[in-house]
Amino acid sequence: MAINTERNGEMGTVSLWDKIITLPQYLIPQHTLSMLMYRVTRCEVVWLKNAIIRFITRQYQVNMAEAAETDLATYSSFNAFFTRLLKEGVRPLADNEIISPVDGVVSQAGPIISGQIVQAKGQDYSVLTLLGGDDALTAEFTGGQFATIYLSPKDYHRIHMPVTGKLKKMRYVPGKLFSVSPRTARAVPDLFARNERVVVTFDTPIGPMVMVLVGAIFVGSMATVWSGQITPSYGKVIQQWTYDGEQAITIEQGQEMGRFNMGSTVVLLFGEQAVKFNDAIEADEPIQLGHAMG
Repeated sequence: MAINTERNGEMGTVSLWDKIITLPQYLIPQHTLSMLMYRVTRCEVVWLKNAIIRFITRQYQVNMAEAAETDLATYSSFNAFFTRLLKEGVRPLADNEIISPVDGVVSQAGPIISGQIVQAKGQDYSVLTLLGGDDALTAEFTGGQFATIYLSPKDYHRIHMPVTGKLKKMRYVPGKLFSVSPRTARAVPDLFARNERVVVTFDTPIGPMVMVLVGAIFVGSMATVWSGQITPSYGKVIQQWTYDGEQAITIEQGQEMGRFNMGSTVVLLFGEQAVKFNDAIEADEPIQLGHAMG
């Protein structure tokens, strides 16, 4: 059995099974469980952190041959393992105006139409809501494009710059902590605009760019290279920081800008003047840090 959904003239289906599997997420104490996970992932009790690391490595077939440190026992905590560095040169950067900022799978990508972007087949949500109600910023992406990239537990979890950019502002938007798995994206309306997120705005040579770091259940925290840990704060008020004068920084294409301390999702927004994404950037396609997107 499937449930029909219709937005902007497109018809999609949400299976009853997806709805049933997702239902407990509405009922569980999402933030409490995530705070607990935050503590567990930083535990340095040797037998416990080693057991968790070995389990995740086997369960998700993590490719440790790419890691700068291949000996699992040397990681001080699960979080240290999860945010591990890669060996030099394993993610070469394409000679392209836009490169992928992360390893993951493209959930959706395409044009921003009437202020809406696609979450899953038949499900759209608003850019304005995603950006925490910032009307002026939303207007900069009229006629632009978006890409949503999902990071699974096996992926590299540092986030890099898809294009050189000057940091303008950062906004923390409180929210829920639903899973961001493909199943949940199909079943929970407005998922990425409901979850806790960090909205980072840059000026770039190809126009404005926003990187939205979306939190999720068990995402212990998110951090940026200029401010350190941002979450968990789990407050109820939007917070915003602006960067100019001595605080203004420019981050080069390919440089690290932040990290997830558990798996989650990045939503990229570009304005209409940016080069269009290439044909390989489409739903359900795997992508790696440094791959050409333009």
